[in-house]
Amino acid sequence: MASRSVITIGRHIVDQERLHPEATGALSDILYNMALAAKLIAREVSKAGLVDILGMTGDTNVHGEEVKKLDEFADDVIFNAFDHTGLLCCMASEEHEEIREIPDQFPTGKYSLLYDPLDGSSNIDANVSIGTIFSVHRKVSDEPRGCEDDCLQMGRDQIAAGYVVYGSSTMLVYTTGNGVHGFTLDPSIGEFLLSHPDIQIPQPGKRIYSVNEGYYDRWSDGQQRLVDHLKGIDADHEDPFSARYIGSMVADLHRTLLYGGLFMYPADSKNPNGKLRLLYEGSPMAMIVEHAGGKATDGQRRLLDIEPTSLHQRTPMYVGSAAYVDLAHRFVGRQAMAGTG
Repeated sequence: MASRSVITIGRHIVDQERLHPEATGALSDILYNMALAAKLIAREVSKAGLVDILGMTGDTNVHGEEVKKLDEFADDVIFNAFDHTGLLCCMASEEHEEIREIPDQFPTGKYSLLYDPLDGSSNIDANVSIGTIFSVHRKVSDEPRGCEDDCLQMGRDQIAAGYVVYGSSTMLVYTTGNGVHGFTLDPSIGEFLLSHPDIQIPQPGKRIYSVNEGYYDRWSDGQQRLVDHLKGIDADHEDPFSARYIGSMVADLHRTLLYGGLFMYPADSKNPNGKLRLLYEGSPMAMIVEHAGGKATDGQRRLLDIEPTSLHQRTPMYVGSAAYVDLAHRFVGRQAMAGTG
């Protein structure tokens, strides 16, 4: 029987680096370290029900959300994987109000890292898939040890983005602008192995929409009409879409990336600017989806073209197969043009 070549994430990163003769290796090291952090987090997630790491710490984060023990662990793992390396000028975490500075005793580098250490953490106790999201930018400020400006950059200026989904298996997906590639963790050898090379989101893909319909009454008329259309309630629709909503954005978008469809987290009357964070969720996921051939917008604008003004800026999101995102704009765009959003 012919054996199939096994490609580790380390080998793949080196192969990608060879496409750029000017590369210094620093970005490769950042990706290596993120893969290491993902392994450490995956190990704790897999045994979370057996050790005292479930439940709350008693603290709240910058968004007023209760911090779970595993969130705190994941946040520390990522920070500690990078603080001493000399690769980064600073970091920003969804769990912290301000940027996370590199300790004075360590050197700094030419990149900034933004991350959501554990997306979907409200699902931890129920053993539902959760994830980590990350984004890498080049340093743009003149500050020797970095500053907020190094993190407040548009999504189109990202040089790498990725996520890790901790589910029935642990999978890391990333892009540096040369395709989107997925790696599955083989726990027997402790390595991420290439399992999904050059991911392309199906066009138009499966007729699946993903949104929390519990907020229907808070939505604009345009958003309500869109979902009614997808459900086949209006007369001009042939077959209804299927609804799939996990409530963990990484898991919902991972399914959308592989199967196609439309993921939505719209603005509503309680959250008129949306709820998801542009820098930690919107921009990195948009880079991945666009490089896989899909689209990602806030309902009006390309997410990668939005200029952030604060570290925790929020945004609506419409992400998925290009045709379905365009379909969404036909409905949510009407609301904006009517001036009744």
